[in-house]
Amino acid sequence: MKAIIFGILAMAATVVASNILVEYPLPGVLADWLTYGAFTYPVAFLVTDLTNRARGAKAARLVVLVGFALAVVLSLVFADTRIAIASGSAFLIAQMLDVTIFDKLRQAAWWKAPLVSSGIGSAVDTALFFSIAFVGTGLPWHTWAMGDFTAKVIMALTCLAPFRLLMAVVTPRLNVGSAQPTQG
Repeated sequence: MKAIIFGILAMAATVVASNILVEYPLPGVLADWLTYGAFTYPVAFLVTDLTNRARGAKAARLVVLVGFALAVVLSLVFADTRIAIASGSAFLIAQMLDVTIFDKLRQAAWWKAPLVSSGIGSAVDTALFFSIAFVGTGLPWHTWAMGDFTAKVIMALTCLAPFRLLMAVVTPRLNVGSAQPTQG
């Protein structure tokens, strides 16, 4: 249960921080391409994937749903309302997709489930979030979305290292009807 509570708190903190940081573009020439939120949000996929590996898809969905609820409430307090709504919508769909894809690929090579599920989830999250949050605002949301997705892909690749290291610490979920631990 401690792992679930830690996952929920990590998820909520990551999403709230990202919802605040997405309002701040990087300085200089990168201002039209990236916000600081592009570097924090991919950690949400790491939290989901580690929970999925350790406790299975059901526990990962619980972390996503409760973390989502907590993050939306906190984001409504600390971030712009439109961003909180966009984030909540994109987050829920992308994270649930991530859980499903990871679970289907868990028997593949150790890197495949987190990389593929995070990549697809990031694409869906980026498309939904930026179109809901910024369409019609006059802000450079198209380029922010492209920069954000590129950063998420780089972060997904970067997060493979901590995922692999934490695999030694995280007890894998056993397959139903089998005594063999899962690979992914």
